[in-house]
Amino acid sequence: MAADRRSSWLKGVLDLLVLSRLTDGESYGYEIAKALAEAGLGEIKGGTLYPVLNRLEEGGLVEAEFRAGERGPGRRYYRLTEPGRELLAAESGAWLDFHHTVRTMLSPGGTTP
Repeated sequence: MAADRRSSWLKGVLDLLVLSRLTDGESYGYEIAKALAEAGLGEIKGGTLYPVLNRLEEGGLVEAEFRAGERGPGRRYYRLTEPGRELLAAESGAWLDFHHTVRTMLSPGGTTP
């Protein structure tokens, strides 16, 4: 039950987390998944991550470029676009407001601000 709940919560914010991971520069799928896992979000499988990346690319929020590998398979590198930066800024604020409200409600004696 807890894993299902966590998965549901993650689904609501994964797009923003992926965009935020790209604010420091380009990255590829495995590296993004690894960074999210290291941040404490658990394993994000390719079947979850790559549809998000594709959706973000189709929406013009990220750009992707395939590069052949020198010693192994090629990788698709993703970078944030200006519309992606703008959406991240706007939606991050909305998410943080929502988080604050939920946190307030869950605190002992919590009420909405």
